[in-house]
Amino acid sequence: MQRKITGAQNVSRMCMVCGRDNPWSLKARFYELEGRELLGVFTMQDAHQSYPGRVHGGVVTAMLDETIGRAIAIGDPTVFGVTVELTVKFRKPVPIGPELHVLARITTDPAKRLYEGTGEIVLEDGTVVAEAWGRYLRMPIEKIADGDFLSEWFEDERPAPETVTFPE
Repeated sequence: MQRKITGAQNVSRMCMVCGRDNPWSLKARFYELEGRELLGVFTMQDAHQSYPGRVHGGVVTAMLDETIGRAIAIGDPTVFGVTVELTVKFRKPVPIGPELHVLARITTDPAKRLYEGTGEIVLEDGTVVAEAWGRYLRMPIEKIADGDFLSEWFEDERPAPETVTFPE
């Protein structure tokens, strides 16, 4: 099934998940999809492994947490939140090598101060290898970050595809 990408979300300079200048970052990209879902795109490196050929569970958790938490900002890059609670289910080993997709959405009223969301890591063949549910607290960036966070929060310069295809 082909889905239209409606926008790309910002990245930062030093974030461990999306940080452009952080050498240990996951270098994630985030695309807003029609239907108010968010797609996180990740390519793991050997530095992200636990057992050989497998992504470390903490990295898997970070991928899901970041993508679900960012889904609140679909259509409005000035909305931020922090994780209150996160539950992860590991279904199968997450491989290093192939591009990994995290698909997330907000499942409660996004206007509320406390919001919930779900997400899953989906392999190219449609296999769900991990999934999560989380609760997040909407907060102004001034209460989350020290300093001038917005000076290092910028448009992702990498070209965005127009569509993404998921197995049916």
